[in-house]
Order: sequence, then structure tokens, then C-alpha cells
Amino acid sequence: MTTATAPATTAKKPRGHNAGISPAMRRTKGEKVFTVVNVLLLTLFALICTYPFYYLIINSLSNNQAAAAGEVNWWIQGLHWDNYKTVLGLDGLGRAAWISVARTVIGTVLTVLASAYLGFMFTQQKMWKRSFWYRFVVITMYFNAGLIPMFITMKNYGLTNNFWVYVLPAIVQPFNIILVKTYIESIPSSLQEAAEVDGAGTFTVFWKIVLPMCTPILATVAIFSAVGQWNSFQDTLIYMTDSKLYSLQYLLYTYINQASSIANSVKANAANAAMLATATTPTAIRMTVSVIVVLPIMFIYPFFQRFFVKGMMLGAVKG
Repeated sequence: MTTATAPATTAKKPRGHNAGISPAMRRTKGEKVFTVVNVLLLTLFALICTYPFYYLIINSLSNNQAAAAGEVNWWIQGLHWDNYKTVLGLDGLGRAAWISVARTVIGTVLTVLASAYLGFMFTQQKMWKRSFWYRFVVITMYFNAGLIPMFITMKNYGLTNNFWVYVLPAIVQPFNIILVKTYIESIPSSLQEAAEVDGAGTFTVFWKIVLPMCTPILATVAIFSAVGQWNSFQDTLIYMTDSKLYSLQYLLYTYINQASSIANSVKANAANAAMLATATTPTAIRMTVSVIVVLPIMFIYPFFQRFFVKGMMLGAVKG
């Protein structure tokens, strides 16, 4: 008696460009359309965000008369560098730039170290009155004495017309401390316990164990602090009367307000039409000053970007 065997069935192999792709990785037509739309929308959003900076740059480099008339929108017209020569040649600019760089570097370093150490200490159960001091720091985010008491305090401490008024009041930032504290809480406590078993003290644990692991969140804090220090000019307006301690932003702010007089003095020296095309106008002064203020931060940001998103996500306040 013979038994009939069922013919073997062979699975159909996919053909075409998807032949080597697993079913899980194949995308439907709707998913492809969704991806294309996402790319187009994000590209458009990126262009909208970057265009103001591009607009400033091309207008600062273009024919000043065309820029003042609003004719420079997409491309440089009549490339020249006279605007930058004029602005960079203004009195006191080099000294003010040095003050801004110094306050940004020193202020950022001290703010990062203070935020890291306080954030670490607020995670230590053995800290005396830990909850009280943490709430004491956080509550300053919501209450402020005001401008006049702040000025009186700085004056009594001898910080008016003093470089350190740029740095000391900005060292302790509650928001940065909260970010660092939350990030440190995500680090396994077993690392600290193992170090303490080996005889490490609190400061040793912070400096050799915790601090090296906090690079992403500290880079985020560094960006916040550096941008705030670099862009600040109001503290110069309030606390400084000595022109030798003016920050770059304050000095450029005064030059923006004086743009018309600066432009008129330069234009008066223009002897012919060719010189008139590059003679400084109030619009050119404002555009050039804005570019000088923004460019340093634009160059620094890309180096910290890879840390920035990771630090914000890991150091975010968890509900």
C-alpha cells in the first residue's frame, strides 16, 4: 500500500529592491509619505530659524545703501568688509571684548562647579538639614527682592564698579542645581557605596566618581551659563560707571543707540560715489553689531550640541 505524499510547498521569495529586507523593516507607503512630510516640515522649520541670522550677515556685508533701502533679502550685493572695519575700530571695543570673554569663562566655570557640587550634596542623605537647604535654594526661583535692594546689597559688598559683580551673583542658579541633582539621582548609588567602602570621603566621591559621570548635564549647564553671561548687559547698566569695566554687549548697545551719529561721521568722509556705496549707515551699524554679538555663541553651540539634548533628557525633572 502506497501513501501519497503532499507536494512540498516553497515560500515565495520577495522580489525587487525589498528582497534583502526583513518584513519588520519594510515600510508601508503611508510610512514613507509620513517620513517625507516630516523631513520637509523640519527642513522648512530649520530654514525659518536660520534665516534671521543669514539676513543679518548678508546685510552687514552688502552695499550699505541697498541694505538701508531693504533691497538685500537673499544674496549679498556689492560685497565689502568696511562695516566690520568701522565697528571693530570703535573706541574701547577690544577692552570690552576682553571683559565679556573673562566674565563668560570665569562665570561659566564657577557656575558649573557650584551647580555640580550643590546638586551632589542635595542627593546625600547624611547632609545636615538637606531638605531645608534644598527648599531654601529653590524658593529663590519664585521670590526676588527687586532691583533697588539688589543694588544696595551689591554696593554694601563693594561690588559696584567691580568686575566680580558680573560673576558672583550668578554662581548659584537653582534651575541648574535641580537639573544636576536629578541627573545624579539616576546614577547607581552602588558606585558611591563601593567608593565609601574603600575609604573615599564625600569630596573624593564627588570629584573622582560623580563629576566625571556628569559630563552631559554639566555641558548643558555650561551652555546656559555661557549664553547668559555673554548676552548680559543690564548688570553693566546698573552697577558700572567706570567705562573700563563695560562689557562688550553694553558697549555695542550704546553704539546701536548712537548708530545714526556714527554713520553720519563716516559718511561725511565719503568723497565719491564708490565710497558712498560702502559708507556706513545706521542700518549697517545695527546689522554688523548684531552679527558680532551672535557669532561667538553660534560657533560654540555645535561643540556642545551632542551633550545638550542628552543632558536635558537625563537631567529633566521627573514627575
